[in-house]
Amino acid sequence: MANTDSTASDIAPVPAPLSVKKENVTPVSSKIAELSESRQELLNRIQNLKQDLQNWRSKLDTQVKVYRDELSELKKSLNVEVEQLRTDFQQLKSTLQQQQEDVTASLRNLGLQDVTEVKEAEGAKSETSDKKAKDLTEENGKETAN
Repeated sequence: MANTDSTASDIAPVPAPLSVKKENVTPVSSKIAELSESRQELLNRIQNLKQDLQNWRSKLDTQVKVYRDELSELKKSLNVEVEQLRTDFQQLKSTLQQQQEDVTASLRNLGLQDVTEVKEAEGAKSETSDKKAKDLTEENGKETAN
């Protein structure tokens, strides 16, 4: 019987590890299933984020293109306006020069001189007249004193 007891005691421990393995296998399987599910969720989130990024880039590229086109149009418009202003100012300058020449020619035709030339001539005549009068006065004063 002792022989039987020892065999019975030898057999008893064997079923225990099998039941422990079954208990350990079940949680591992559920953990693997949870991890697989979590992995799939993460992959879906990553895919959604990639799609969002792609959409964002597309919208941004579109906006940049629109802004560049607008800036290009504004630049062209500004260049046209600047060129028009240059032309207008050149025409105005030419017109003013022509008018000045016309007025000068008209004054000469009327026998008048430029205002500055007239004033200078009057000033020179006045100085000459004043000097002659002074000289005569001095000469008269010397003759009277003698």
